[in-house]
Amino acid sequence: MKDLSIPPGPGCPRGLTVPAAELSEQFTHASGPGGQGVNTADSCVQLSLDLATTTALDARQRRRALQNLNERLTGTVLTVTAAEHRSQYRNRMAARERLAGLLRGALASPVARRATKPTRGSQRRRLAAKRRRAEVKTLRRRPPAE
Repeated sequence: MKDLSIPPGPGCPRGLTVPAAELSEQFTHASGPGGQGVNTADSCVQLSLDLATTTALDARQRRRALQNLNERLTGTVLTVTAAEHRSQYRNRMAARERLAGLLRGALASPVARRATKPTRGSQRRRLAAKRRRAEVKTLRRRPPAE
């Protein structure tokens, strides 16, 4: 198995290479299509990476990955499963792509929201809608007694 390469992008400007020795693959029977080899082929792939011990991440990236992937982790191990293909090789590639995508998303810094003011037109439309609604409600009232 080769090293997992993540191209440069948000969160990892110089790209990222996870050594193959740090990735752990397990193979099991996959449910679903498989034809005659469905009970004999171990085509389901579970790819695991321990984020706490990997040398691919620096301290800041490790902290961000552990924080953003907290719901998906078992301890500090990130596990991805792929079983959508009949071929073990294609499932291995799918698992690697999925792991790379998760790491890329976890390492990207959040985009800061810039506060904006509502436009004059939107303010006018909001106030006009409020006036229309108030008028509808006043027309529903009981007429004044004379």
